[in-house]
Amino acid sequence: MAAAREDLFERLTALGIETNTVEHEAFMTVEEAKAGRIAHDMPGGHCKTLFLKNKKGDLFLLVALEDAAVNLKALGKALEAGRLSFGSPELLLETLGVTPGSVTPFALINDDQQKVRVLLDRALLEADLVNFHPLENTATTAIQPGDLMAFIVKGGHTPEIWDLAELNQASSSSDTPSDAVRP
Repeated sequence: MAAAREDLFERLTALGIETNTVEHEAFMTVEEAKAGRIAHDMPGGHCKTLFLKNKKGDLFLLVALEDAAVNLKALGKALEAGRLSFGSPELLLETLGVTPGSVTPFALINDDQQKVRVLLDRALLEADLVNFHPLENTATTAIQPGDLMAFIVKGGHTPEIWDLAELNQASSSSDTPSDAVRP
């Protein structure tokens, strides 16, 4: 059974991680979140989280600032994973226990078998605070990037740090990404 929001907050508290959560109307997209943020005081970097898969069935969770450009073709090549596509809502629910519109790195609490490979954009880690849905899209939780890393690692995952901006630049100037974009 998937963890509920209360379970997530209990885990964060047990890890000594402080967060701040703001309740709001449901945000399904980055655009809705941008518009809704005007009415709420939510400082920090606002993020998007993409649930991806390849043809072999490998699963990926890509976490980046909301305005980061994501070149799935270049990323798949750099990961040596082949073509990447979005995972189905059914696979998302089965693996991470959340539905579309609520995808978040906090959903890794439900991946106790570490089936998902976690990819973080380097720019995300440079923010003072980062914001994610706490397993449901009717709230936003702010957390320090170092605490997000601790949550991911203590959950058994090994996050890979990628520079999406550099990866995009390398893919536009060459078919072969540079070594500098590898984790």
